[in-house]
Amino acid sequence: MFNRESSFGSPLGGALVVPGTGRPDVATLLASLTSGASLARDPRAARERLEEELRLALQARAVIIREVPGTPMPPPPNVICMAVPLGSSESRIRIEAVFDTPRAIDDWTARMMEAASHLAAILLELERAWGAFLPPVRRQPDGAAPLIGTSEAIRRVRDRIERVAVTDFTVLIEGESGSGKELVARQIHELSRRRRGAFVAVNCAAIVETLLEAELFGIEDRTATGVRGRRGKFEHAHEGTLFLDEVSDLSPAAQAKLLRAIQDLVIERVGGSGSRRIDTRIVVATNKPLAGLVANGRFRMDLYYRLHGVEIQVPPLRDRRGDVVELAQYFLERHRGVRRLTLSEAATDALIAYHWPGNVRELERVMERAIALAGSNQLQVGDLPASILGGYEDVILPSLRRQDTMREWASRYARLVLERCDNNKRRACRQLGISYHTLQAHLRTRTTARNVAPESV
Repeated sequence: MFNRESSFGSPLGGALVVPGTGRPDVATLLASLTSGASLARDPRAARERLEEELRLALQARAVIIREVPGTPMPPPPNVICMAVPLGSSESRIRIEAVFDTPRAIDDWTARMMEAASHLAAILLELERAWGAFLPPVRRQPDGAAPLIGTSEAIRRVRDRIERVAVTDFTVLIEGESGSGKELVARQIHELSRRRRGAFVAVNCAAIVETLLEAELFGIEDRTATGVRGRRGKFEHAHEGTLFLDEVSDLSPAAQAKLLRAIQDLVIERVGGSGSRRIDTRIVVATNKPLAGLVANGRFRMDLYYRLHGVEIQVPPLRDRRGDVVELAQYFLERHRGVRRLTLSEAATDALIAYHWPGNVRELERVMERAIALAGSNQLQVGDLPASILGGYEDVILPSLRRQDTMREWASRYARLVLERCDNNKRRACRQLGISYHTLQAHLRTRTTARNVAPESV
């Protein structure tokens, strides 16, 4: 059976055309690879063509041949994976098809992915034989979750990523801390023509201000006693992507040099007297609106207008609550090798109700805490930290300990609504959607005092 992450041992072959669909078969895929270049002379170009032709055949957003960590993370619902059978390699490589929405896996899709995995294995072995083998793309870094979610907000982000990725323009990403700005930058890099180059991430806020320029632009040899010359991040990202996180924390001097680098595509090392041309795409991110910083005189206006224009707003998790459960399940599944844990209905409700000031990063840590500390194989409300429970801890858990009835719950809620309506019973009835007599019955009900021993829930 074909799963979202599978490995087939069967050889290529068989009829791969679904009658009446007009979909290409494996012969068409192979012909497209050999029509423009020799497989033996340029296997790397053929591998890139395989990715593109398979993307067109599957009508996917992207197809990537990727080296994965020793314990691969489970793919999100909108990604279909197939292991590349490289028996002689210690590396684990798979081919991934990324779609905009979760994709049903039919027989034709399964067979095309299987055929492509075998073709990829042949091309990678040819690269190795010619000594031209590079890590087949983009290592997926440990600890980085893909851009998961099916809400309208995250769909808009994915659409914007796809549109800007085909260009080389500077991109400004704005969003709260922990919302996934670096993941957006990595997606832009993965889908761009620069994906074979390096993705270099720099947290501007984490570098000492006196060293920031040397880190970004490099430093010449013997600039000071004991200082050895080295390349900066711009040069490391040559023909790739440089991601500058928290760009709002750059000093005025560094802002001026960044402006020149963006305008003229040249940099000057600290202590140097000459310029160096660079071919680097720049993606910047900030958790503070740059327009406000410009108004306060804390950010250069000319640099702002160089960065502003092609921007992506990453929504906070509270604005995409429909993705909370999907993200939580992803994090639980990601650590299934440590412990298999499922979400109870009550815990799910509590996660959705929470406002998540720390965004996706906070949700990830809460799931890691649950995996370590939960008392059973199902995550209960009581297993969540007190800061997450909020109203659950103040209202629901005491009610559970008192063993309140549904009638008592309804009575309490009716009284709260009546108070909000300034004790106007007819207005309260309209808001509650009940009759006047039903409201009167709820108001006559009183919470019964019970001698119930406290317990942990």
